[in-house]
Amino acid sequence: MFTGLVDDVGVIERVSRTAAGRRFRIACAYEGVAVGESVAVNGACLTILEHGPRWLEVAAVEPTLARTTMGEWREGRRVNLERAMRADGRFGGHLVLGHVDGVARVQQVGRVGDATTVDLALEADLGDLMVPHGSLTVDGVSLTVNELPTGGTVQVSLIEHTLRHTTLGSLTMGDRVHVEADIIGKYVRRLLEAQADFRLPRT
Repeated sequence: MFTGLVDDVGVIERVSRTAAGRRFRIACAYEGVAVGESVAVNGACLTILEHGPRWLEVAAVEPTLARTTMGEWREGRRVNLERAMRADGRFGGHLVLGHVDGVARVQQVGRVGDATTVDLALEADLGDLMVPHGSLTVDGVSLTVNELPTGGTVQVSLIEHTLRHTTLGSLTMGDRVHVEADIIGKYVRRLLEAQADFRLPRT
């Protein structure tokens, strides 16, 4: 479980092809991590396979590569990192599972007052899970839905702290980002879909 509060920005030092997918070595500031520990990398929950002083290695299998941008990652790319939440930790963002629901494309980056706005074109069905002032995760960052310009577009607003301490400050038109919808919304939709299909037996 994560909260969408990025606690480090790492840099990919090495990308290796494996029989199962890709393996990534990431330079980071973490100390005291353990093999088997979960870490969110741009919002995708991955398992630490190896680690050393200020680096760790994780792997992504083919199904993960197919539903994320990880197949495009190269050496030198900056990625948002978040270690799994401790049971006694402070809950500062929202419930984040680290399961990427889809890849969105940046349509527009603008400025409103002291905030930067980003319009994201969503994949099919994701728009139904967005509500004004609700939560979503973009590349692992917990954000609030600012507006819903269209059914397939969501707008988020980024404060200066987010721009400085995550990779979102470098977003430009056409960039592709990971999106995870609010888990509560996903469960509500699933329950409503199941109820809509429910029929009382004839007597």
